[in-house]
Order: sequence, then C-alpha cells, then structure tokens
Amino acid sequence: MSDVKVQVMPDGPYKIRGPVTLVDSDGEEIDLEGRETIALCRCGHSKNKPFCDASHREIGWSAGA
Repeated sequence: MSDVKVQVMPDGPYKIRGPVTLVDSDGEEIDLEGRETIALCRCGHSKNKPFCDASHREIGWSAGA
C-alpha cells in the first residue's frame, strides 16, 4: 500500500499526494481522473471547490489571517 502525504502549502491549498478517495457531502465519490496529486482549497474562494483554483492569490488570502 502506498503512503498518502498531506502537505499544507504556505498561504495556499492542502496538497495531497498518493492514492485517495474523495467523497462529497452526499457520500458520492468525486472522480479524480486517475490523478494521484490533488490540491484542496483552504481559502473558500475557489470556483472549482473542493479543488484549489489559485483564487487565494487573487484575493490575497493568508493562512495567518
């Protein structure tokens, strides 16, 4: 079994590497299209939630704020 690594990016997303299953609030599996690295939004402004679309850069979001 491969390890999963979750990395908190400075003022950015959660970067997840490894084989994971992502499930939405209705319990439905989200198709990751075979990707083994994903970035999940932390700022709440992504237009592609739960994935990061770099909106944090546009709004100047900071993890320390």
